[in-house]
Amino acid sequence: MTGISDEIRPTETTSGIPETGHGLHLFVDGCFEPRSGHGGWAFIAYRDGVEIGTGFGGVENGANNTMELTAVLEAVIWISRTVPGTAAIIWSDSVYTVEGCNIWRPIWKNNGWKKSNPNGRARNRTISDAKLWKALDIVLSRNPSITIAWCKGHSGIEGNERADELSDQGRRSIRRA
Repeated sequence: MTGISDEIRPTETTSGIPETGHGLHLFVDGCFEPRSGHGGWAFIAYRDGVEIGTGFGGVENGANNTMELTAVLEAVIWISRTVPGTAAIIWSDSVYTVEGCNIWRPIWKNNGWKKSNPNGRARNRTISDAKLWKALDIVLSRNPSITIAWCKGHSGIEGNERADELSDQGRRSIRRA
């Protein structure tokens, strides 16, 4: 599991599958098809190992990271509406999303939603998807008992595989619209 610090990786079982038998766990995913420009996002919620909710959708002009962030935002909104204040782990296979939520988001917020510029050299300090990051910050701040954690994608983890399928379904729904 390179690229993810130990602090943001909850315990896994010996099989490498996150321990989802107890509590509230949501798996999120996003996808993007460059040829069409269509993207999709999805989440699936489990309580004590039983599926209790899903959500998915698509957009015409998206990007993969945007879809990954949208999936987390929609999952947190679902938690806030359905089981407010409940502790939950949101599992994502996106290093960008997990590190963004846990490491970069507080730094960007303190910098007025700009990237830091430690060398003082002029460069683009704009954060991609700043509106999404700000919205995510607001909803995550309302429930500090939500943890954003990394899981390996396309490795047989049931919730991750299901979120992947649903995000693609969301992307494909744009073609039919």
